[in-house]
Amino acid sequence: MAAGGGAWLYQRNALRGLGMPGPQVEALVRQIFKELPGSAGLDAAVDSVREELAILGLASNLSAELSEAREIVQKQFDSIEILHSHSVLRKRQQWYFGPRPADRHWPAVRDYLLNSKGWAEEDVQAIDHASNEVVSLLESPQQVMFSCRGLVVGHIQSGKTANMTAVIAKALDAGYNTVIVLAGMTNKLRFQTQLRLFEDLVSRHPDHQLHWQLLTPNELNRDFRAPPHGGFLSHVDKAQLAVIKKNVSPLRELEAAISETSPVVLNRLKVLVIDDECDQASVNTARRELDMTAINRRIRGLLSHLPRVTYVGYTATPFANVLINPYSAHGEQLDDLYPRDFITALPTSARYFGAERLFGVVPEDAGDIRSHEDGLDMIRTVPEEEEALLQPPSRDERDLFHPVMTTSLRVAILYFLACAAARHARGDGAAHMTMLVHTSAYVIVHERLAALISGWVEVNHANLVDRGSDLGRQIQNIWAEEQALLPGDLTDADDVSIDDIFENLSAVLGAIEFPIENGSSEDRIDYTEGPKTYIVVGGSILARGLTLEGLMVSYFLRSANQYDTLLQMGRWFGYRQRYEDLPRMWMPEDLKLRFRALAGVEQEIRDEIDQYGARDLTPMDIAVRIRAIPGMAITAASKMRSARRSAVSYWGTHRQTFRFDHRNERVLRRNWNAAAELVSRAETLGLRATDPSVSARKLWRGVPLSSIRRFLETYAVHATHEDLRDDMLLAFLQNGDPRLDTWNVGVVEAARGNSSAEPLGALGRVQTVTRARLADSHAVADIKALMSRRDVLFDCIESVPDQGGWDDLKDMRANDVGEVPLLLLYPIDRTSKPVRESKVRVPLDAEYEVLGYGVVFPGSVAEGGNFVSVELKRFSADELDAIDAEEQEAADAADVE
Repeated sequence: MAAGGGAWLYQRNALRGLGMPGPQVEALVRQIFKELPGSAGLDAAVDSVREELAILGLASNLSAELSEAREIVQKQFDSIEILHSHSVLRKRQQWYFGPRPADRHWPAVRDYLLNSKGWAEEDVQAIDHASNEVVSLLESPQQVMFSCRGLVVGHIQSGKTANMTAVIAKALDAGYNTVIVLAGMTNKLRFQTQLRLFEDLVSRHPDHQLHWQLLTPNELNRDFRAPPHGGFLSHVDKAQLAVIKKNVSPLRELEAAISETSPVVLNRLKVLVIDDECDQASVNTARRELDMTAINRRIRGLLSHLPRVTYVGYTATPFANVLINPYSAHGEQLDDLYPRDFITALPTSARYFGAERLFGVVPEDAGDIRSHEDGLDMIRTVPEEEEALLQPPSRDERDLFHPVMTTSLRVAILYFLACAAARHARGDGAAHMTMLVHTSAYVIVHERLAALISGWVEVNHANLVDRGSDLGRQIQNIWAEEQALLPGDLTDADDVSIDDIFENLSAVLGAIEFPIENGSSEDRIDYTEGPKTYIVVGGSILARGLTLEGLMVSYFLRSANQYDTLLQMGRWFGYRQRYEDLPRMWMPEDLKLRFRALAGVEQEIRDEIDQYGARDLTPMDIAVRIRAIPGMAITAASKMRSARRSAVSYWGTHRQTFRFDHRNERVLRRNWNAAAELVSRAETLGLRATDPSVSARKLWRGVPLSSIRRFLETYAVHATHEDLRDDMLLAFLQNGDPRLDTWNVGVVEAARGNSSAEPLGALGRVQTVTRARLADSHAVADIKALMSRRDVLFDCIESVPDQGGWDDLKDMRANDVGEVPLLLLYPIDRTSKPVRESKVRVPLDAEYEVLGYGVVFPGSVAEGGNFVSVELKRFSADELDAIDAEEQEAADAADVE
């Protein structure tokens, strides 16, 4: 009998000396676990079982078996520790300790992942451990009544559905008997989830009809319907599963069926409700069937009818209602979908291809940037002039607009064809292969662009397979250039020569199809019937939930000012086994900058969850604090048509400029002069620090807030620095907290840096620091990071070791100088060549002296402190047009009956 990997370790070590228990012992083990949630501990649970046996007159006959059962349970306690290392939770009685040897569902799922799907052992163990953590946070199904609310934060295309499947399997094994999955807003997404759960979970047993009651069919255009005789879910001897589209009609049917179920049956139901992409339920749209107020009301209604229910939201974009203030405007009523009991951030395996691998991470030390922190060179720029050839300028002009084949689109298609041929050469010709083209919200544009691409490929078929043709030579050049841009150890798959490419191109062209994915298309993607090679053109349905199998190339023009929408568009994230070196993305530079900034915001949220968990805070403690993260403020606008106000705090954080208008001499000169004025005023006021330990530095203590405000008002930050917007940062400085009244100000110089060409006010010429820019940043210079960790200690009086992370160093600084904010000025060498040869860094080459700044705020990110209310940016008329188009497409795609 298979055991859950890494959980109870039943067969491997925990019970090595005990042998396999008999059926009576197993029954007693189950009984002890049933008693545990309401008992003071293991001994109390065993005593309760002993009393029940005594009533039946079996206590003396089964004394030895009960002792063995107790030892088994104790071993299981000793064998596994669920650390909740990724969770913020409300403390409750621990009841779940991992899978048991006799479990029906999880061992079968685990075996399927390993032996049928070919998952690596470490990936299955990661799913095992992460799902253990989630299940342990659910409410115990043995309680007479319970109501639990939780949130699981995953990553885009990261195995979130696999974790969800594992959680369902283990919850059923642990005593839940009914699972309701709210799966997306379209028939396609519901059907995709239904088939996935049927394949990975339900059908793992040949006799699954004996153990499962499917309440929704494995059919595309059908959903839940209440039984004609009324009532609901009477088969409590089976595991029951309903996968329901998140529309008003099926939810109304479900709520009606539950409300008509007899109390006797209802009280026997132990229900797990999983809301997949739960943040989507906060969208504020106009169409009645997709009215999110109505959908939320239906979800709350069905939960209110269930006496024993746990609701768990799953999302990869925690930017909407999942992290809002849980109270109403009057501060009294709790939002019934708020995750009041737990929030868990799922880890990913090393093989996950996500935002950090693509865009890199902010380095710990900006002065010593390691190449891998800059991410992988997989993004290609779509020139601004080509965007106009592929997108209509406005909604009114969409019917008359006809896209044309641009250079970047042609190169992307040629590269995709080469990639598909490479996969054939590697022996993966039976796998799915996909290219995504996502340029517009309008259906008519999708149809015309798909026709353009398919016609171009068909017309050029002969030239594409001819190495001597112009297109053949282009394929050779593209393949050679792309293969030279990535580390050689990125994949274990074989290298592919250009000869291999042309040997397999005919097979690729013979298999390629050009489906359209939007609300009205009929020729849509279908991965259920044999391997597919697709160039798929589509709209909003591609931007959430729908999995594109074998995605290698993405051509993306769609922009979005909403964090959650933008992140969900990242369909290229995920696992790319045996083709880790092939994915490429084409997008405009402004969209690339947004994704890069978003990668940092997303990680910041997960870091905050880890911090709150380490401090033993509950979800209710962090409800208001989560939205206080600078940069998160704009996310409240993600589903709002009109502006609203949001609270922001900077306490305990550090902020820095790392994007510059390096071609704009006027802006650069303005920023340099703002710093020159600040340091000159500080010199005039006689505030230069004279401490022996800092005498070699340019440091001023006690600089008044008015001087800091003057600098920040004059300095022009790049528009992508949302967290340094004037209406957020300057308003925060005026909140009246005495900690902000006086500041320390320093100029960070490099010991061997070049002298600035221009004087920095009263200081004269200063030694500059080197900050090369990323090679793929053209219109704006992105240096990735300005500050080094040790800079936090710039104004320390005593010698403080620069060991530890940012938070450790901030604590050391606070112990040394107290609760004093620090403003650091960085004169940057305008040429700034990379310190070593690099494929991803190029010289800064600015038009004038560059001045960056960083701020270290006192306090803690977890303190209440003072907040500032800021007005969130309103959408423009064009943006509202695009949103309207998205909403109409989503409405069409829902196919509401």
